[in-house]
Amino acid sequence: MTKNYAWLLILFVLSVHSQDQNKSFTVKFVDEFLKVDGILDESVWDQAESAKDFYQYFPTDTIQAAQQTAIKMLYNNTTLYVGIRAKSIGENYATRSLQRDFRGAGIDQISLVFDTFNDGTLAYLFGINPFGVRREALISGGGGDRDGFTTSWDVKWKGESKIYDGYFTAEIAIPLTSFKFKEGETKWRFNSYRLDMQANERSTWMRIPQNQLIFNLAFMGDMVFERGLGTSRTPLALIPYINGIAAEDFENNESLTNVKVGADAKVAIGNSLNLDLTINPDFSTVEVDNFITNLTRFEVALPERRQFFVDNNDLFGSFGGGRDANPFFSRRIGIAKDTADETIENRILGGLRLSGKLNRNLRLGFFNIQTEKDADNEIPSNNNMMLALQHKVFSRSNVSFFFLNRQAVGSSDFVPEEEEFNRVVGVDYNLASEDNSWIGKVYAHKSFQPDDNDGNYSVGGFLAKNTRNFSGFVDLVSVDEEFTSDLGFIRRTDIFKMANNFEARLWPEKGKVNQYQAQVFQVVTWRPNLDFLYSDYRFSVEGTAEFRSLERLQARFSKRFVYLTEDDTDFNPTGNDDAPGLPTSTGYHFNRVELQFQSDQRKYFSYRLEPSYGDFFNGTRLSIETGFNLRFQPKVELGLNMQYDRIELPDPYGNADIWLVSPRATITFSKSIFWSTLIQYSNQRDNLGINSRLQWRFAPLSDLFVVYNDNYFVNTFMPRSRSINLKLTYWLNI
Repeated sequence: MTKNYAWLLILFVLSVHSQDQNKSFTVKFVDEFLKVDGILDESVWDQAESAKDFYQYFPTDTIQAAQQTAIKMLYNNTTLYVGIRAKSIGENYATRSLQRDFRGAGIDQISLVFDTFNDGTLAYLFGINPFGVRREALISGGGGDRDGFTTSWDVKWKGESKIYDGYFTAEIAIPLTSFKFKEGETKWRFNSYRLDMQANERSTWMRIPQNQLIFNLAFMGDMVFERGLGTSRTPLALIPYINGIAAEDFENNESLTNVKVGADAKVAIGNSLNLDLTINPDFSTVEVDNFITNLTRFEVALPERRQFFVDNNDLFGSFGGGRDANPFFSRRIGIAKDTADETIENRILGGLRLSGKLNRNLRLGFFNIQTEKDADNEIPSNNNMMLALQHKVFSRSNVSFFFLNRQAVGSSDFVPEEEEFNRVVGVDYNLASEDNSWIGKVYAHKSFQPDDNDGNYSVGGFLAKNTRNFSGFVDLVSVDEEFTSDLGFIRRTDIFKMANNFEARLWPEKGKVNQYQAQVFQVVTWRPNLDFLYSDYRFSVEGTAEFRSLERLQARFSKRFVYLTEDDTDFNPTGNDDAPGLPTSTGYHFNRVELQFQSDQRKYFSYRLEPSYGDFFNGTRLSIETGFNLRFQPKVELGLNMQYDRIELPDPYGNADIWLVSPRATITFSKSIFWSTLIQYSNQRDNLGINSRLQWRFAPLSDLFVVYNDNYFVNTFMPRSRSINLKLTYWLNI
């Protein structure tokens, strides 16, 4: 009898597991157009099937969610409608503000993820919270890391929410033209995840293990359309802009008053390709980059914010090794070095960008962008072109090829022959197993310059394994000394690097801690052209406790070695002009201890604290990083980030107190009017910057900006530059 019960239990578990792996629902076709008010009172919703039975993702990933969510979908010839009903234990929902494109932990939200080509590689995300605040995002690379989650993508759609006693509802209308898909398609892969801050629960429709990211595309069910989908009905979107600017450069005693006019256009080619066109684009961003304290010898990569480069950006920007050997970095386009070797804006005259699917397995990316000649700063006009192809293999892997060309146009006396062009060609294989437990990459790239075609290779490989209790990776990179990619992000050449990592996880069944982590990391770098000089080494051991209350505590010990070569002659981390560079042809050993604590971000006031202390080259460094966030929801959010570094080096190399202080205030008067102010003080950059921006979204994706920028020298508090922008953009579907 006992054996019979055991077999019944096994069959039941296998049945539940099978059902979980094959969850699906039907999306019914309707003729009517629904009013999007968040109430779900139309009778047609009663006909719709539900995506229900959500599973917990946090604090456990083995049971069904305590607060369940049900999602219904309908569609007509032009629009996909989504109705959501989410149970809750109360009405004390958390939100950062009413501004679109929210991101981060500690807020209530639900997100819908659509894999329209059923390839587990790319997906569209649409999210909404109980206050009706919306966001959209692109997920690339199979959702395997956070770099593949892009919220700067924008598209037109509608969504509203309604709060009731014990639950909230949301109603969403997404034009089918907002997606790319194969004509006649009858099925998309789908998943949804919800963050419920009152119940301290995260849940997903398809079960996802906690060792994977919650938006990972390996774990999805099916949404089956009652009829095959048709063709795109909105082939063209025109986005003109006008920008008036008045600026004063106190440093050079120059004034500027200017009005710029330009436009972008988005053309849908079939259901699967996008053609983006731009004429005289305005890439003077209305949102400034965050300042960063940089105490290394290397450049720091900053994220791309320009809409023209966002859609399908993974097709162009994911080649090679992102940290050491990325052959294309879009922020290189539109900037150049002047005669004083300072980075300045280089105006873009125009460009086109074609990207998307050629068929179910093959993706195409192509762009061609022309920049303006600047004779005063000895900058030639350059044509920038890239072709990328990506072909899916196996379940979720792909093989990718690219050709990149930067060509000086026209004859210029100030362009040396060796800088007339730069070309890079390469191939990558990207591995992602069906359940994402294995990921990896192998790549080989080669650059070409005038009379410099021998060698010039960049090659590498990466392999990682991720299970519930263990994960690890091995990463190999080799960049030849002569490898050059003018449009890439290559921190340094002439390196051979090997990195490896091992992490163990423990999941207590009871108690305050949700997860313990222990990690060992090691990276070694050699310089092949210097007789394989042992150049850099880092070894670290860290332990982390992640609490069920969403607090996080981490401790780390690291041991480093850095060998400064003659190329580093002027390097001095204090930045003192009167201090000499550190001795070269010398190796430096230094150890460091770090602590990190992150408080519960669900609360109206949250903070993080990261103190560290240890050796630093031939001296010491004390560092304190902290951040505070205060919400007066849903209208006001205040924040402060601060970093202090005390560097003490022996005479004559100097000491330094380096400060970076960045307070921020955001006020959302409504879901269409936002005012944000960011102040950034950095004595390392000798700059106090003020950026204050008022944004009125008067129509879908159409904005009026008023932006005030003010910059001062920090030592003398003398004005450096000042400007005010009035910018109007309008999204017009034709």
